[in-house]
Order: sequence, then structure tokens, then C-alpha cells
Amino acid sequence: MIGIALYLCALILVIWFVLYLFDANNANDVVHWFHQAADWLSGWSHGLFNSVHNSKFRALLVFGLPALVYGAVGNVLGRTGERA
Repeated sequence: MIGIALYLCALILVIWFVLYLFDANNANDVVHWFHQAADWLSGWSHGLFNSVHNSKFRALLVFGLPALVYGAVGNVLGRTGERA
């Protein structure tokens, strides 16, 4: 069950990055919700890539790294849960 929750966290981060990539209107409530959720989920990675000057590549790193971490941990916990 925790693995599924972590996969959902990764999905939220990926959806936000796609919305950001295509310059979605942040005034839209759905887009704003994904932005807020992704900011919260990736809060620990926001200062890691300040030296990257391309904003879209930096966003990929800031939101992609946590998505990979959530997905990997979800995968490990999912496999562990299957054996128990």
C-alpha cells in the first residue's frame, strides 16, 4: 500500500513537470494544485541544482530526481510487501 502511495507521489511530480514544460496556466485550479503538491513533494531538492541556468532543465532535475526516488522506493517497498 505504501508503494502505491509513493508511485502516486512520483506521478504527481511527473504531471507537474509536463504541465510546466508546456507552460500550463498556473491560475487554473488543477494546475495550481499540481504545482503546490509537487513543490511540497520535492521540497528537499529545491536547492540542489542552483548552478543549472536553463530553467526547464533545472525543473527536470528538481522534480525528476524526487520522482525517481519515490518510484524506486515504491518499487522496493512493493517488492518487499509481496514477499511478506
